[in-house]
Order: sequence, then structure tokens, then C-alpha cells
Amino acid sequence: MRHILVIGATGTVGGQVVSQLVGTGNRVRAFVRNPAAAVFPPSVEVVPGDLTVAETLDRGLDGIDTVFLVWTAPRPAVDPALERITKQARRIVFLSAPLKTPHPLFQQPNPARALGEYIEQRIETSGLEWTFLRPGMFASNALLWWAPQIRTGDVVRWPYLNVPTAPIDPRDIAAAAVRALTEDGHARAEYVLTGPESLSQFEQLSMIARVAGRSIHIEELSPDEARRELLSIMPLPVINMLLQAWAAAQGQPAHVSTTVQQITGRPPRSFEDWVSAYLREFSR
Repeated sequence: MRHILVIGATGTVGGQVVSQLVGTGNRVRAFVRNPAAAVFPPSVEVVPGDLTVAETLDRGLDGIDTVFLVWTAPRPAVDPALERITKQARRIVFLSAPLKTPHPLFQQPNPARALGEYIEQRIETSGLEWTFLRPGMFASNALLWWAPQIRTGDVVRWPYLNVPTAPIDPRDIAAAAVRALTEDGHARAEYVLTGPESLSQFEQLSMIARVAGRSIHIEELSPDEARRELLSIMPLPVINMLLQAWAAAQGQPAHVSTTVQQITGRPPRSFEDWVSAYLREFSR
């Protein structure tokens, strides 16, 4: 039995990791900033803390041998937090990105990439047994990007509609994480995780419309229009990061891996599967 701390336990992937760890026979602890807002099964121990206040990790790490890490803090917090994790844990599974995949979508310089590279370097030299998960675009991005427009109208405006990605269901990322957290044989592995197919953003939007039984008019935004219109859902540095990546990836199919099946023994869920599971989020 492993004693597992999930850091980032209320996030898109971390929440799924906690859910899928329940019932595996391992002890699960969730490290959260706001325990009052965290809803987990009774078997999950909830510990309050904040990555920017390194000493709050001590209680969460007490008795822990394995850590799942989603980094959600500024760079100055990295060294103090990892110093504490290294002293207590033996194994860490870090949710990273496809930093080494030779596809232009993943190779554009930006602050998030630099931070991920720094965290990986610190983990690699820490002495911990480590595994890096490298998911591509999340299917769940559609909830932030497109669901508000679809719920409130029949028009979706978006940039780079022709650019394909291979959206992955966060449940599949979590399934891979649970294997790496609970099984041997994943030390020093770097798993690039994607959905099963290359779909343009236009195709993804069209699939949502079809599954929802809606008629949606899809309009192309220029990069300058996107910088103005998308500020309501994400900050400008994130918008610029995405625009840069999509611009570089034009004209190429998405990178598609078979790693989810190799790790979990079953194929990754399709984008259509994900849309069907979250259809209510696109309903008026």
C-alpha cells in the first residue's frame, strides 16, 4: 500500500486522480488551498496548504511516500517546495507538457514552458524516483473556450480554426497517473499522452454542435481580434502563448501517441466520447 499525496487535488486532472485512486487500496491525501470547497469521498484525507508557503507542505507530506504534483504557483516557490517533497517522498509523478516532442505546437518559447523545464530539472536532480506525464491539449479546454459562447448563442468566434490538435480526456491523463503512482516500472519514464485522433478546432466545434443537436455558426477570428475578444476568459499572456503555438502548427496534423493504451491497457477516449460525457455544459 502506498501513501499518496495529490497536490493540485481540486484541479481538472488532480481531481480525477483522487477519484480514480479511491478504492485502489492505497491511502490518499489531498493537498488543497480551500478545504471547505473540496468535496471528496470520506476515505480521502484533506490537508490545507499552499505551494507558495512551503512550510504548509509539512503536514501534507507527513507519512507520505508518493506525490502527484500539479504545479500552480510562481517560480520562486519551486525550490522551497521541492526541498520539502524530496525530504519525505520517494516517488513523484509530475504533470508536465510535451516539452521534448518535435512538433511546432509544443516547441514555442513561453514562460510556462521555461517553468516546466526548470521544475523537471530540479526533480531529475533531486534523487526522487520520478515520472513525467506530458499531455497535449486537454479536451476540457472546450469548457472554458467554447461552452460559454455555445450556451448563450449560436455563434462561436475563434482563431486558427484550421489548426489540428489531438485533445485528450483528463480522465485518461488521470488513469495514466494512477498507474505511475501505484505500480512499479515507471521510473524515469516520460509519457506523451494524447487523444486518439487529429482534429482541427473547426472539426472539434462541429462535433460539439452535432452531439448537442445544435446549429452553430463558426467564425474565424484574426489574432488581433482574439487578443481583444478572449480577454474575458483568459489573460493576455496565455492568449499570446496559444496564438503563437497555433500559428506555428498550421498545415501539420496533430501529434498522436498510443501511450494511454500502452500504460492503461485500453485506448484513449475520443473527443466525441468526452463531449457526450459533458454535454450538459454546452446546453442552454
